Amino acid sequence: MRKILTYLFEHKTLSRAEAEEVLTNIAKGAYSDAEIAAFLTVYLMRSITVDELSGFRDALLNLCTRIDLDGFDTIDVCGTGGDNKDTFNISTLSTFVLAGAGASVAKHGNYGVSSSCGSSNIMEYLGYKFSADPDKLKREMEKTRVCFLHAPLFNPAMKNVAPVRKALKIKTFINILGPMINPSFPKKQFVGVFSLELARLYNYLYQQSDKQFTIVHSLDGYDEVSLTDNAKIIVNGVEQIASPESLGFSRVESKDLKNGATLDDAALIFMNVLGGRGTKAQQMVVTANSALALQCYFPGKHVDECTDMARQSIESGKALEAFKKLMALQS
Repeated sequence: MRKILTYLFEHKTLSRAEAEEVLTNIAKGAYSDAEIAAFLTVYLMRSITVDELSGFRDALLNLCTRIDLDGFDTIDVCGTGGDNKDTFNISTLSTFVLAGAGASVAKHGNYGVSSSCGSSNIMEYLGYKFSADPDKLKREMEKTRVCFLHAPLFNPAMKNVAPVRKALKIKTFINILGPMINPSFPKKQFVGVFSLELARLYNYLYQQSDKQFTIVHSLDGYDEVSLTDNAKIIVNGVEQIASPESLGFSRVESKDLKNGATLDDAALIFMNVLGGRGTKAQQMVVTANSALALQCYFPGKHVDECTDMARQSIESGKALEAFKKLMALQS
């Protein structure tokens, strides 16, 4: 690792093959925590390249425990995190809104690192039991259109990085990789990213794949459509800037999107929104992101129709019903 770090400290970059080799060695426990921390820190000092990101992704996909959900036509709804906005669990809520609207979601998630409550935190707190058992996950998909893929169970290679990330408590390139390493390899992906540069990288890499994809980034730094500002939206390589008003919503304040101080608070917000009892701002933001994700899942539909589908999923109780059915299967 010393040779690699010296090379990187000279402002050089890794090839795709070199990046894959380094992350594979990290996964195998070849380096100390201090060396891993130094390596992660490099990418806090400069931007990651396409080749480096591709190599890191390749390493984790090669090492992951795959789960076959091909028969379910799934989408993943996942943000990179790392925007330091500490919003409530918007993408996790959207998962159930989509299920209530007829989409099948294989949600990839993890515990929060740079936020107080990641998707795994809230799902575990509400009673979901993480598992890599294919039979359990397929049964959940069949009964509810949702299953949750807790990243550490499918990417055991990252166990050597987890304590370092937890100690650093800041975003690293591992945040960037999260949406790219769903172990079920969904053909559809709705992903939020924390910067325009990352949107560009994701757009390039996803265009090299066979995915149906939508990438979103709010221009004031959110890794979702926050409705606090205009948003960059990329659909299968086609880019646009959309205002909240053009999407059919009014603007909201940043303070309206904050998560609670505790898991109890976060869970209360989660269940209120899912039941249609959240604040106007909370309901709008979840509806907006769900609508764009539904358009990714049903590409023939106009976004206005998808917005109506998202609202109906919540107002009819179907989103909440999907959640309750999923939790009932945990006993």
